[in-house]
Amino acid sequence: MNVSVFGLGYVGCVTAACLARNGHYVFGVDVNLDKVDMINDGRAPIVEPALDDLIRTVVAAGRLRATPDGTAAVKATDLALICVGTPGHGHGQPSFDAIARVGEHIGRSLVGRRQPFTVVLRSTALPGTTESVLLAAIQRTLGDGGPEVYVGCNPEFMREGASIHDFDHPPFVLIGAEDPKVTGQLREMYAGVDGEIVRTSIRSAELVKYASNAFHGLKVCFANEMGDMADALGADAREVMRIFALDRKLNISPAYLKPGFAFGGSCLPKDVRGLLWAGRMQDVDTPVLSAILPSNERQIREAVDRVLAFGRRRISVIGLAFKPDTDDLRESPMVTLVEALIGKGLDVRVFDRSVALARLVGANRRYIEHEIPHIASILTDRLDEVVAHGEVVVVGSPSDDARQVVERLSGTQDIVDLTRTYVTDRVRTRPAEVAAWT
Repeated sequence: MNVSVFGLGYVGCVTAACLARNGHYVFGVDVNLDKVDMINDGRAPIVEPALDDLIRTVVAAGRLRATPDGTAAVKATDLALICVGTPGHGHGQPSFDAIARVGEHIGRSLVGRRQPFTVVLRSTALPGTTESVLLAAIQRTLGDGGPEVYVGCNPEFMREGASIHDFDHPPFVLIGAEDPKVTGQLREMYAGVDGEIVRTSIRSAELVKYASNAFHGLKVCFANEMGDMADALGADAREVMRIFALDRKLNISPAYLKPGFAFGGSCLPKDVRGLLWAGRMQDVDTPVLSAILPSNERQIREAVDRVLAFGRRRISVIGLAFKPDTDDLRESPMVTLVEALIGKGLDVRVFDRSVALARLVGANRRYIEHEIPHIASILTDRLDEVVAHGEVVVVGSPSDDARQVVERLSGTQDIVDLTRTYVTDRVRTRPAEVAAWT
């Protein structure tokens, strides 16, 4: 198939490369010329395991090409995947402006075409967006007399840091479509993917993504609160949750059910806010969902308090991105924690191998340069520097680097392991005291 992919961020870039590897001819479209040039040079514009090699291979084979010219991409293809961002406003309402702009561009590009064209929304969007935003925008600029346009929804279920594996082995391939032609095209496009095809309505497919992300966010907070309870009662937090996750009969996945630190990133916080906003608009009461973000923020405040409780000034932080093996700083709880420590006047050094200014492009580069320049100035690429600097070492994400730092600490250095991976002595109440009232 000939496929155009609009938006070459995490989702679009990985999707385009994997489809090209599976034998399709893919035109990646993005207004960011840095991303376009990097892909055409055979380089990944994002930090993602194995993506550099994959892009180099498919570009050399002539199956992937990036371009800022969306019109040319539409004319050369029969199906477009929309993978642009849907950032949230301060009050939670998602912004679908980028989806509308791409829809209008596609509509203009289809003027004069006779063959049918299919447009599939892969971006996360609230129910009704595919039809009321994307299709409406296409029709606005296409006008009467154009080709027949089919629309569908195909949410992604890829985790940053494991995106290629998740593309190849998804929990299912979700197709939201009203017309069987769209289902047939997407079945053909995903023929090489190891995942069950699940077909539903467009609106149901849109909401499944929000339901999944809201539940993932809930699982992180639930595990952390159970971890806090286990610490207080003298139990082993990781052991408690490991056994809890053995129950597969109620379809509970072990993913995210590991006591650790707060969640962050470009999806979970934004999509929980979006779902809450949608509920408010419909007068739907959501007390459990409303508790997710406050609970998550409590983890960050508590982490700051734990560091401050040592009364020491020099702090080393291992891990800045919201999770390992990614350079994504959007809504990272570690960024919030570091900013709080700086605000308290502490001398902080930060090490994260994936967060390197030279490799950041587009939104990530602008974010670190304009939103957190004070953190950029304390980033170091020397592991020995953070080992020597910190009177207190904060581990924000598990990694080989974090393990090396922990192993090299002296007896005079304190550690705050937010991942509960390397240090487990977080018991706040002695077992003897607990026994007095149990």
